[in-house]
Amino acid sequence: MESTEAHRILDFAPIGMFWEVTKRTVETDGESFEAVNVLAPDFGGPPLHIHPEAEESYEVLSGTLDVCVGREWRRLGPGEAVTVKAGTPHTLRNTSGAEVRLRNVHSPAMDFERFFRRLHALVCHSGMKLPPRDLRSVLLVAMLFSDHPREIISVDPPRRLLRILAAVGKFLRFKLPD
Repeated sequence: MESTEAHRILDFAPIGMFWEVTKRTVETDGESFEAVNVLAPDFGGPPLHIHPEAEESYEVLSGTLDVCVGREWRRLGPGEAVTVKAGTPHTLRNTSGAEVRLRNVHSPAMDFERFFRRLHALVCHSGMKLPPRDLRSVLLVAMLFSDHPREIISVDPPRRLLRILAAVGKFLRFKLPD
């Protein structure tokens, strides 16, 4: 069995991201899930997406972060923060050429912790590439997003396309980690 400290680290090294979980879902009675994220230079970020029932906030601790909220990009520096309301399209990236550290909070926690732990397992133990560059990775991402519709919905690429791709992945007997 893993130690409590092992549950605090999600090292997404293959995609240029490292997380230290600072508040697990169980520690907040489901109110939030919080982590300090470290993004490598030129980290491309996730696809444009929404959280239908939760808000997400970013507070830059060091470096410069590009955040897209409602399809409008903004640059945030140390001490600056943004909160993305539920249902608002958003994403982030690091184009600064230097590492970025930020506090990332999802509220309420819902099943975000499980989503990110599954993403971590796919990237670090199953060889999934992000951004997806091969059919297997595309299908696994689609399956993961489709398995967490209350937490995350892709805007671009559209949700309908991801549902079709997830069905193909299931037909091919691809499996997501628990």
